[in-house]
Amino acid sequence: MQTKSKLKLALTELTLLTVFGLFIVIACSNSETVTPTTNDDVVVAVDPTLFLASGLTESITKVTRTLSDGSSVECYKIVTNNTPSDHAMGPWCPTNINDDASKGGIWASNGKLYDVDGAFVKNLATFYNDAVWKLYNSDGTIKVTNSKASCEAAARPDVDPAYNNYCVECQPSYVTGIKKTFYIPVKPVKLSSAATANGMGVVIGIAFNGVNFDPPAPVSAILGAHTLAPFDDAGGHVNTHSGYHYHAATGKSKTVAQSDGHAAMIGYVIDGYGLFENLDPSTGKAYTDLDASGGHYDSKRGYHYHANAAGSNSFINSFRGAQGSMTISL
Repeated sequence: MQTKSKLKLALTELTLLTVFGLFIVIACSNSETVTPTTNDDVVVAVDPTLFLASGLTESITKVTRTLSDGSSVECYKIVTNNTPSDHAMGPWCPTNINDDASKGGIWASNGKLYDVDGAFVKNLATFYNDAVWKLYNSDGTIKVTNSKASCEAAARPDVDPAYNNYCVECQPSYVTGIKKTFYIPVKPVKLSSAATANGMGVVIGIAFNGVNFDPPAPVSAILGAHTLAPFDDAGGHVNTHSGYHYHAATGKSKTVAQSDGHAAMIGYVIDGYGLFENLDPSTGKAYTDLDASGGHYDSKRGYHYHANAAGSNSFINSFRGAQGSMTISL
């Protein structure tokens, strides 16, 4: 009898442990469903309907492409006319040292943006603490490249000495009929480690108006020849190889507001992750929880980037995902 009682008690305890264990499994499962536990529980696909039709040369389609990591995935093929329809391009260089800010663009230095008005150009020797700077003539007129040939000579890496101490601008009319084809993964593919995003020849991403986000402008080469190559107020300028492109996000192109008060979206990085404005609207300051690439995660947007401050001459610090590509045709 005693043996049977002990057996009955053991079975009862086993049953209770089994039920209790089942309760723990169910409870953990419910908790994980409600609260994502990793930065990839939610992966948000690219939304092609956000792009402005006026910036496209054909309908957006899906194709299979090879990404930077060698994987073949479904991508969106986005062909743009490289012309923003949501803001004007230019101006870039003022023409006289008495011109106000409306006659020129902007310039980035040490993380800040400056209006390139006549006074800024006149003061460059003091601004850079270098007496060689003098982009203007004795009558106050500013030396500005005024042809495709002069802009190409002044904008190349080894600046033609004839264009030292010039304000360099290339007009959109110098590059006509340009098309850019972007291939962006429909869903981002996370890399095992981040990839550099600020090398020469790298495309960072695309704004909703079809204009590309570029890596930093080669400021050292520009300043080394005592030239200035301003951006317009939208953060863009032109070169004759790739046409108009952005080096800064200043809020002039299309944005997509977020219903929960998060910073607005401005486009996509070439790896398929969304790119959002720099500042948190609730604080008026930059987000403080960004990772080394310049992004963070939430359950609505998944992982996404926030553009660096406009004065930084950059958009992101590195690619979290495998990158698609961009081709240019004239």
